[in-house]
Amino acid sequence: MSNLEKLPVTVITGFLGSGKTTLVKHLMQNPQGKRLAVVVNEFGDVGVDGDILKSCAIPDCPAENIMELANGCICCTVADDFIPTIEALMALEPRPDHILIETSGLALPKPLLKAFDWPDIRSKITVDGVIALADAEAVAAGRFAPNVEAVDAQRLADESIDHETPLSEVFEDQISCADIILLTKPDLAGPEGVAKAKEVIAAKAPRPLPVVEVAEGVVDVRVVLGLEAAAEDDMEARPSHHDGHHDHEHDDFESIIVELPEQTDPLDLVAKIERLAKELNILRVKGYAAVQGKPMRLLVQAVGSRVRHQYDRPWEPGEERHSRLVVIAEHDDIKEAEIRDILVGVTEAAE
Repeated sequence: MSNLEKLPVTVITGFLGSGKTTLVKHLMQNPQGKRLAVVVNEFGDVGVDGDILKSCAIPDCPAENIMELANGCICCTVADDFIPTIEALMALEPRPDHILIETSGLALPKPLLKAFDWPDIRSKITVDGVIALADAEAVAAGRFAPNVEAVDAQRLADESIDHETPLSEVFEDQISCADIILLTKPDLAGPEGVAKAKEVIAAKAPRPLPVVEVAEGVVDVRVVLGLEAAAEDDMEARPSHHDGHHDHEHDDFESIIVELPEQTDPLDLVAKIERLAKELNILRVKGYAAVQGKPMRLLVQAVGSRVRHQYDRPWEPGEERHSRLVVIAEHDDIKEAEIRDILVGVTEAAE
Protein backbone atom coordinates (compact mmCIF):
# COMPACT_ATOMS: atom_id res chain seq x y z
CA MET A 1 0.00 0.00 0.00
CA SER A 2 1.32 3.43 -0.93
CA ASN A 3 1.82 5.91 1.88
CA LEU A 4 -0.33 8.29 -0.18
CA GLU A 5 -3.34 6.01 0.23
CA LYS A 6 -5.63 6.31 3.21
CA LEU A 7 -5.14 3.55 5.75
CA PRO A 8 -8.37 1.54 6.12
CA VAL A 9 -9.81 0.97 9.58
CA THR A 10 -12.56 -1.46 10.55
CA VAL A 11 -14.56 -0.63 13.67
CA ILE A 12 -15.86 -3.73 15.44
CA THR A 13 -18.69 -2.99 17.81
CA GLY A 14 -21.27 -5.05 19.64
CA PHE A 15 -22.92 -5.58 22.95
CA LEU A 16 -21.12 -7.12 25.91
CA GLY A 17 -20.09 -10.70 25.23
CA SER A 18 -21.18 -10.71 21.61
CA GLY A 19 -17.91 -12.28 20.43
CA LYS A 20 -15.81 -9.34 19.28
CA THR A 21 -12.50 -10.69 20.59
CA THR A 22 -13.18 -14.09 19.03
CA LEU A 23 -13.77 -12.40 15.68
CA VAL A 24 -10.58 -10.33 15.95
CA LYS A 25 -8.60 -13.49 16.78
CA HIS A 26 -9.97 -15.13 13.62
CA LEU A 27 -9.09 -12.12 11.48
CA MET A 28 -5.59 -11.98 12.98
CA GLN A 29 -5.02 -15.64 12.20
CA ASN A 30 -6.46 -15.36 8.67
CA PRO A 31 -5.17 -11.99 7.41
CA GLN A 32 -5.00 -13.05 3.74
CA GLY A 33 -1.68 -11.30 3.25
CA LYS A 34 -2.64 -8.09 5.05
CA ARG A 35 -0.40 -6.77 7.81
CA LEU A 36 -2.88 -5.98 10.57
CA ALA A 37 -2.82 -3.76 13.64
CA VAL A 38 -5.36 -3.93 16.46
CA VAL A 39 -6.69 -1.41 18.97
CA VAL A 40 -8.56 -2.90 21.92
CA ASN A 41 -10.73 -0.71 24.15
CA GLU A 42 -11.29 -2.42 27.50
CA PHE A 43 -13.94 -1.52 30.07
CA GLY A 44 -12.23 -1.86 33.44
CA ASP A 45 -8.49 -2.03 34.05
CA VAL A 46 -7.83 -5.75 33.60
CA GLY A 47 -6.43 -6.22 30.10
CA VAL A 48 -8.23 -9.48 29.40
CA ASP A 49 -9.05 -8.95 25.72
CA GLY A 50 -5.68 -7.42 24.89
CA ASP A 51 -3.87 -10.23 26.66
CA ILE A 52 -5.87 -12.83 24.75
CA LEU A 53 -5.07 -11.19 21.42
CA LYS A 54 -1.38 -10.74 22.17
CA SER A 55 -1.16 -14.45 22.92
CA CYS A 56 -2.40 -15.04 19.35
CA ALA A 57 0.09 -12.70 17.68
CA ILE A 58 1.54 -13.91 14.38
CA PRO A 59 4.00 -12.34 11.90
CA ASP A 60 1.22 -10.53 10.02
CA CYS A 61 -0.05 -9.10 13.32
CA PRO A 62 2.84 -9.04 15.83
CA ALA A 63 2.37 -8.16 19.48
CA GLU A 64 3.72 -4.63 18.98
CA ASN A 65 0.84 -4.00 16.54
CA ILE A 66 -1.72 -4.67 19.30
CA MET A 67 -2.50 -1.69 21.50
CA GLU A 68 -4.88 -1.38 24.43
CA LEU A 69 -6.92 1.62 25.55
CA ALA A 70 -8.06 0.97 29.11
CA ASN A 71 -8.62 4.52 30.37
CA GLY A 72 -12.30 4.67 29.49
CA CYS A 73 -14.68 4.56 26.58
CA ILE A 74 -12.82 5.01 23.30
CA CYS A 75 -15.37 7.53 22.05
CA CYS A 76 -14.90 9.69 25.15
CA THR A 77 -11.09 9.84 25.16
CA VAL A 78 -10.38 10.77 21.55
CA ALA A 79 -7.78 13.46 22.05
CA ASP A 80 -5.99 11.89 25.00
CA ASP A 81 -5.84 8.26 23.91
CA PHE A 82 -7.35 7.37 20.56
CA ILE A 83 -5.61 9.82 18.22
CA PRO A 84 -2.11 9.23 19.69
CA THR A 85 -2.65 5.47 19.44
CA ILE A 86 -3.70 5.65 15.80
CA GLU A 87 -0.73 7.90 15.02
CA ALA A 88 1.63 5.43 16.73
CA LEU A 89 0.25 2.54 14.65
CA MET A 90 0.55 4.52 11.43
CA ALA A 91 4.20 5.27 12.27
CA LEU A 92 5.12 1.59 12.59
CA GLU A 93 7.68 0.12 10.20
CA PRO A 94 6.50 -1.71 8.26
CA ARG A 95 3.25 0.21 8.19
CA PRO A 96 0.04 -1.81 8.78
CA ASP A 97 -2.22 -2.46 5.81
CA HIS A 98 -5.38 -2.41 7.92
CA ILE A 99 -6.32 -1.47 11.49
CA LEU A 100 -8.99 -3.28 13.50
CA ILE A 101 -10.60 -1.38 16.38
CA GLU A 102 -12.39 -3.54 18.94
CA THR A 103 -14.56 -1.17 20.95
CA SER A 104 -15.83 -1.90 24.43
CA GLY A 105 -19.37 -3.24 24.63
CA LEU A 106 -20.48 0.15 25.92
CA ALA A 107 -18.96 2.37 23.25
CA LEU A 108 -21.21 4.27 20.87
CA PRO A 109 -19.72 3.94 17.39
CA LYS A 110 -20.92 7.22 15.88
CA PRO A 111 -18.87 9.51 18.16
CA LEU A 112 -15.88 7.34 17.31
CA LEU A 113 -16.51 7.82 13.59
CA LYS A 114 -16.50 11.58 14.14
CA ALA A 115 -12.96 11.23 15.48
CA PHE A 116 -11.80 10.33 12.00
CA ASP A 117 -12.41 13.95 11.04
CA TRP A 118 -9.69 14.94 13.52
CA PRO A 119 -7.28 17.27 11.65
CA ASP A 120 -4.18 15.21 12.40
CA ILE A 121 -5.51 12.03 10.78
CA ARG A 122 -8.44 12.80 8.47
CA SER A 123 -6.29 12.90 5.32
CA LYS A 124 -4.47 9.69 6.23
CA ILE A 125 -7.13 7.24 7.38
CA THR A 126 -10.63 6.05 6.45
CA VAL A 127 -13.29 3.85 8.03
CA ASP A 128 -13.47 0.83 5.74
CA GLY A 129 -16.57 -0.37 7.57
CA VAL A 130 -18.40 -0.75 10.87
CA ILE A 131 -19.07 -4.34 11.89
CA ALA A 132 -21.70 -4.86 14.58
CA LEU A 133 -21.83 -8.18 16.37
CA ALA A 134 -25.11 -9.26 17.93
CA ASP A 135 -25.58 -12.31 20.14
CA ALA A 136 -28.49 -14.16 18.48
CA GLU A 137 -29.81 -15.71 21.68
CA ALA A 138 -29.60 -12.46 23.67
CA VAL A 139 -31.21 -10.36 20.96
CA ALA A 140 -34.02 -12.87 20.47
CA ALA A 141 -34.64 -12.85 24.21
CA GLY A 142 -34.46 -9.05 24.48
CA ARG A 143 -31.71 -9.15 27.08
CA PHE A 144 -30.19 -5.88 25.88
CA ALA A 145 -32.89 -4.28 28.02
CA PRO A 146 -33.67 -5.36 31.59
CA ASN A 147 -37.25 -6.59 32.03
CA VAL A 148 -38.05 -5.94 28.38
CA GLU A 149 -41.48 -7.57 28.74
CA ALA A 150 -42.55 -4.89 31.22
CA VAL A 151 -41.28 -2.17 28.90
CA ASP A 152 -43.21 -3.64 25.97
CA ALA A 153 -46.36 -3.87 28.08
CA GLN A 154 -46.08 -0.21 29.05
CA ARG A 155 -45.63 0.80 25.42
CA LEU A 156 -48.70 -1.16 24.39
CA ALA A 157 -50.69 0.60 27.12
CA ASP A 158 -49.53 4.09 26.21
CA GLU A 159 -47.61 4.81 23.03
CA SER A 160 -46.44 8.16 24.40
CA ILE A 161 -44.36 6.45 27.08
CA ASP A 162 -40.75 5.74 26.21
CA HIS A 163 -39.05 3.54 28.76
CA GLU A 164 -36.06 2.50 26.72
CA THR A 165 -33.05 1.75 28.85
CA PRO A 166 -29.41 2.69 28.28
CA LEU A 167 -28.77 -0.91 27.20
CA SER A 168 -31.30 -0.78 24.40
CA GLU A 169 -29.97 2.57 23.24
CA VAL A 170 -26.43 1.20 23.02
CA PHE A 171 -27.70 -1.77 21.01
CA GLU A 172 -29.72 0.39 18.63
CA ASP A 173 -26.89 2.86 18.08
CA GLN A 174 -24.52 0.02 17.23
CA ILE A 175 -26.98 -1.46 14.74
CA SER A 176 -27.75 1.94 13.21
CA CYS A 177 -24.08 2.70 12.62
CA ALA A 178 -23.18 -0.66 11.08
CA ASP A 179 -22.42 -1.63 7.50
CA ILE A 180 -22.89 -5.33 8.22
CA ILE A 181 -24.27 -7.33 11.17
CA LEU A 182 -22.65 -10.55 12.34
CA LEU A 183 -25.20 -12.66 14.22
CA THR A 184 -23.11 -14.70 16.64
CA LYS A 185 -23.76 -17.93 18.55
CA PRO A 186 -26.60 -19.05 16.26
CA ASP A 187 -26.24 -22.59 17.60
CA LEU A 188 -27.34 -21.45 21.05
CA ALA A 189 -30.31 -19.53 19.68
CA GLY A 190 -31.59 -22.26 17.34
CA PRO A 191 -33.47 -21.57 14.09
CA GLU A 192 -36.39 -19.84 15.82
CA GLY A 193 -34.09 -17.65 17.89
CA VAL A 194 -32.04 -16.68 14.85
CA ALA A 195 -35.19 -15.76 12.95
CA LYS A 196 -36.43 -13.67 15.87
CA ALA A 197 -33.06 -11.92 16.22
CA LYS A 198 -33.10 -11.03 12.54
CA GLU A 199 -36.60 -9.57 12.93
CA VAL A 200 -35.43 -7.43 15.84
CA ILE A 201 -32.39 -6.19 13.95
CA ALA A 202 -34.44 -5.39 10.85
CA ALA A 203 -36.87 -3.39 12.99
CA LYS A 204 -34.06 -1.41 14.65
CA ALA A 205 -31.93 -0.79 11.55
CA PRO A 206 -32.45 2.55 9.77
CA ARG A 207 -31.77 0.91 6.41
CA PRO A 208 -31.52 -2.66 5.05
CA LEU A 209 -28.35 -4.28 6.38
CA PRO A 210 -26.75 -7.60 5.51
CA VAL A 211 -26.94 -10.07 8.41
CA VAL A 212 -24.48 -12.97 8.45
CA GLU A 213 -24.63 -15.86 10.93
CA VAL A 214 -21.22 -16.52 12.49
CA ALA A 215 -20.15 -19.27 14.88
CA GLU A 216 -16.92 -18.97 16.91
CA GLY A 217 -15.91 -15.85 15.00
CA VAL A 218 -15.33 -17.74 11.75
CA VAL A 219 -16.23 -15.60 8.75
CA ASP A 220 -14.65 -15.15 5.33
CA VAL A 221 -12.31 -12.18 5.68
CA ARG A 222 -13.53 -10.88 2.32
CA VAL A 223 -16.99 -10.42 3.83
CA VAL A 224 -15.89 -7.99 6.55
CA LEU A 225 -12.71 -6.30 5.26
CA GLY A 226 -12.44 -4.23 2.10
CA LEU A 227 -15.95 -2.75 2.30
CA GLU A 228 -14.65 0.71 1.35
CA ALA A 229 -17.62 2.29 3.12
CA ALA A 230 -15.84 5.58 4.00
CA ALA A 231 -18.20 5.65 6.95
CA GLU A 232 -16.81 8.95 8.23
CA ASP A 233 -18.35 10.62 5.15
CA ASP A 234 -21.69 8.84 5.56
CA MET A 235 -22.80 10.06 8.98
CA GLU A 236 -26.33 11.14 8.03
CA ALA A 237 -27.23 7.55 7.15
CA ARG A 238 -26.20 6.41 10.64
CA PRO A 239 -28.67 7.95 13.12
CA SER A 240 -27.97 7.84 16.85
CA HIS A 241 -29.91 8.43 20.04
CA HIS A 242 -27.15 10.90 20.90
CA ASP A 243 -27.27 13.01 17.76
CA GLY A 244 -27.03 16.64 18.79
CA HIS A 245 -25.06 15.79 21.93
CA HIS A 246 -21.39 16.68 22.08
CA ASP A 247 -20.61 13.61 24.14
CA HIS A 248 -22.24 11.00 26.32
CA GLU A 249 -21.77 9.62 29.76
CA HIS A 250 -21.37 6.04 30.91
CA ASP A 251 -22.60 6.64 34.42
CA ASP A 252 -25.29 4.05 33.66
CA PHE A 253 -22.60 1.37 33.81
CA GLU A 254 -20.00 0.53 36.40
CA SER A 255 -17.32 -2.07 36.88
CA ILE A 256 -15.43 -3.38 39.88
CA ILE A 257 -12.46 -5.70 40.17
CA VAL A 258 -12.59 -8.62 42.57
CA GLU A 259 -9.43 -10.39 43.72
CA LEU A 260 -9.97 -14.07 44.47
CA PRO A 261 -7.91 -16.71 46.25
CA GLU A 262 -6.85 -19.80 44.34
CA GLN A 263 -9.87 -21.86 43.37
CA THR A 264 -10.27 -25.49 44.34
CA ASP A 265 -12.91 -26.29 41.69
CA PRO A 266 -13.67 -24.25 38.54
CA LEU A 267 -17.30 -25.41 38.64
CA ASP A 268 -17.75 -23.74 42.03
CA LEU A 269 -16.56 -20.47 40.50
CA VAL A 270 -18.93 -20.94 37.56
CA ALA A 271 -21.83 -21.47 39.97
CA LYS A 272 -20.96 -18.25 41.84
CA ILE A 273 -20.86 -16.25 38.60
CA GLU A 274 -24.23 -17.70 37.61
CA ARG A 275 -25.57 -16.49 40.97
CA LEU A 276 -24.34 -12.96 40.20
CA ALA A 277 -26.46 -12.85 37.05
CA LYS A 278 -29.55 -14.37 38.62
CA GLU A 279 -29.52 -12.58 41.97
CA LEU A 280 -27.80 -9.25 41.24
CA ASN A 281 -28.50 -8.73 37.52
CA ILE A 282 -24.79 -8.67 36.61
CA LEU A 283 -24.28 -8.31 32.87
CA ARG A 284 -20.70 -9.39 32.30
CA VAL A 285 -17.83 -11.06 34.14
CA LYS A 286 -14.40 -11.63 32.64
CA GLY A 287 -10.95 -12.34 33.92
CA TYR A 288 -8.56 -15.05 35.10
CA ALA A 289 -8.38 -17.51 37.95
CA ALA A 290 -5.68 -19.68 39.47
CA VAL A 291 -6.83 -23.23 40.24
CA GLN A 292 -5.08 -25.29 42.90
CA GLY A 293 -2.91 -28.00 41.43
CA LYS A 294 -3.29 -26.74 37.86
CA PRO A 295 -0.25 -25.37 36.00
CA MET A 296 -2.43 -23.39 33.57
CA ARG A 297 -4.40 -20.20 34.00
CA LEU A 298 -8.21 -20.40 33.83
CA LEU A 299 -9.81 -17.87 31.48
CA VAL A 300 -13.37 -16.93 32.48
CA GLN A 301 -15.87 -15.11 30.26
CA ALA A 302 -19.53 -14.72 31.23
CA VAL A 303 -22.51 -13.02 29.66
CA GLY A 304 -25.35 -13.04 32.15
CA SER A 305 -25.66 -16.54 33.54
CA ARG A 306 -23.91 -18.12 30.55
CA VAL A 307 -20.34 -18.82 31.65
CA ARG A 308 -17.49 -20.08 29.48
CA HIS A 309 -14.19 -21.14 30.98
CA GLN A 310 -11.04 -22.79 29.68
CA TYR A 311 -7.36 -23.09 30.51
CA ASP A 312 -5.68 -20.69 28.10
CA ARG A 313 -1.94 -20.83 28.91
CA PRO A 314 0.56 -22.02 31.50
CA TRP A 315 1.54 -19.66 34.30
CA GLU A 316 4.89 -18.12 33.44
CA PRO A 317 7.92 -18.90 35.63
CA GLY A 318 7.92 -16.39 38.47
CA GLU A 319 4.45 -15.07 37.55
CA GLU A 320 2.16 -14.52 40.52
CA ARG A 321 -0.71 -17.00 40.53
CA HIS A 322 -3.53 -14.58 41.15
CA SER A 323 -7.22 -14.47 40.29
CA ARG A 324 -8.92 -11.26 39.17
CA LEU A 325 -12.39 -10.76 37.72
CA VAL A 326 -13.95 -7.65 36.20
CA VAL A 327 -17.66 -7.43 37.05
CA ILE A 328 -19.79 -5.10 34.89
CA ALA A 329 -23.42 -4.06 35.34
CA GLU A 330 -25.68 -1.06 35.25
CA HIS A 331 -24.78 1.42 37.95
CA ASP A 332 -27.59 0.60 40.37
CA ASP A 333 -26.84 -3.13 40.16
CA ILE A 334 -23.22 -2.85 41.32
CA LYS A 335 -23.62 -3.79 44.97
CA GLU A 336 -19.97 -4.33 45.78
CA ALA A 337 -20.33 -6.02 49.16
CA GLU A 338 -22.90 -8.50 47.86
CA ILE A 339 -20.81 -9.27 44.78
CA ARG A 340 -17.74 -9.94 46.91
CA ASP A 341 -19.78 -12.06 49.34
CA ILE A 342 -20.84 -14.32 46.50
CA LEU A 343 -17.46 -14.58 44.77
CA VAL A 344 -15.16 -14.69 47.78
CA GLY A 345 -17.44 -15.76 50.61
CA VAL A 346 -16.64 -12.85 52.90
CA THR A 347 -17.13 -9.11 52.50
CA GLU A 348 -13.88 -7.39 51.60
CA ALA A 349 -13.05 -3.75 51.78
CA ALA A 350 -13.19 -1.91 48.49
CA GLU A 351 -9.84 -1.82 46.73
